[in-house]
Amino acid sequence: MRYELGFLGAGNMAEAIARAAVRCGVLGADDMVASDPSPDRRRVFTSLGVATTEDNVTVIRQAKQVLLAVKPQTMSQVASDLGKHGSPDQVIVTIMAGVTTRKLAGAIRAAGRGDEPRIVRVMPNTPLQVGLGMSGVAVGPGAQPGDEALTMKLFGAAGKAVRVEETALDAITAVSGSGPAYVFYLAEAMEQAARDLGLGEHARVIVQQTILGAAQLMASSSEAPAELRRKVTSPGGTTEAAVRTMTEQRVAEAIVQAVKAAEKRSKELGA
Repeated sequence: MRYELGFLGAGNMAEAIARAAVRCGVLGADDMVASDPSPDRRRVFTSLGVATTEDNVTVIRQAKQVLLAVKPQTMSQVASDLGKHGSPDQVIVTIMAGVTTRKLAGAIRAAGRGDEPRIVRVMPNTPLQVGLGMSGVAVGPGAQPGDEALTMKLFGAAGKAVRVEETALDAITAVSGSGPAYVFYLAEAMEQAARDLGLGEHARVIVQQTILGAAQLMASSSEAPAELRRKVTSPGGTTEAAVRTMTEQRVAEAIVQAVKAAEKRSKELGA
């Protein structure tokens, strides 16, 4: 086949993966091809040096591995194309939320494939777009040893990736997939408090830099978050007053329950 990797869908996530692959030397631009109905999105990939087409079948026929960066609603059509035009030695990588490898494999077989498709499923999150993604990678029943190797490199180049069983992807979805929204929710509340306290136009940059700095500090330290928090919390000080209030309001318990609710909903959507 002509290309190492083909993208079905050339949206923001696919772009982030392609850029990271080239930046980190995982693949060259000329090793990839992408399809998308949008001329604007194709132009973005063309500017990266990646071959483009509006035809999914062209990508399926020419790529050793095919990455499905499309909405779950299009799964039936994509699976039909893979079933009719894919090959048994082709690895299929999917980032479609809520679509299990068994469901995708069944749809591909229903379209005429007699073999068990080799599928790798990934749950990334949106910070992938700035090279700081967190992705869970799982292999389907038809995958062969090493089928996930390129996927781990690709998503590792755009952040960090961990290999998990597919049953863990609902938890990955709840913690890191939805996680950026939890941080944005905290940022909203901190900004509101900053404005209430008279910080006005400076509120946003103060909150952004505080969250960024705390995240970098946590990432560079071997200490657990609880220990880092204790080091900032002087007895009788301002931080202790804030933490005491959050404890009284059971904020930690609410966050744990929220993440569990997200996992429950992920399982429901997958079913």
